[in-house]
Order: sequence, then C-alpha cells, then structure tokens
Amino acid sequence: MTNPVLSNYQSLGEEKIKTLVSHFYQNVRKSPELLKLYPSDLAPAEERLFLFLVQVFGGPQTYMEKRGHPILRKRHFQWPIDSQMRNTGLNCMIKAIDSVEMDPNIKEEILSYFVKAANHMVNK
Repeated sequence: MTNPVLSNYQSLGEEKIKTLVSHFYQNVRKSPELLKLYPSDLAPAEERLFLFLVQVFGGPQTYMEKRGHPILRKRHFQWPIDSQMRNTGLNCMIKAIDSVEMDPNIKEEILSYFVKAANHMVNK
C-alpha cells in the first residue's frame, strides 16, 4: 500500500515519469493518426509532457515557470480531437502506463487522471 502522504511524483520519481513519457511517444510513433499532429522531431513534445507530468504529479513547478499555466485544452484546440482521436491517444498512454512498474494504487490514480484529461480534450 502506498503512503497517502506521498505525491505521485514522490512515489514514482522522475525516472519512471520520464520512462512513462518515453513509452507514450514510442506508442505515438506507431499511430499514424496521432503522429500527423506532431512535427517530425518529437523531442520537444516529450520534454514538455515530462515537465507537465512532473508538475501535475506533485513535483517541481518547472513547467509553469517555463511555459506558464498549462491551459491544456486551449493548447490543444488547434487540432480536431474527436472521440476516436481521444481513444487513440488515451490507448497510447494506457499502454505506456502498463509498461512502467508502479504501485497499483498509483497506477489507478494516474489512469484516472489521464481518462479525465483525455475527455476534457475532445473539441469536435
């Protein structure tokens, strides 16, 4: 059982968050639908997602310091995200989550976060 006082950031640590992001983008690379939304170099997107997740999971606020408030939906509004695109992206993240060893309670919390975030991103 996880210590309820620890944040997901403390429980996972930066290396596992970095691994999660890396696995997500490996999955994105295998998804033509998602890949067309990105520039050819995914490294900047990986870095932004890493910093964002560190912050969201309770770590340093580096994302906010570098990029301002996340305004997640607004930052993604330029791309049409329907329920199919939502499912495709969410499935990439679920596979990434499944590939990283973590406490089942943390996994459930993180999965719940990504489901809510993916639902929020639908704009079409």
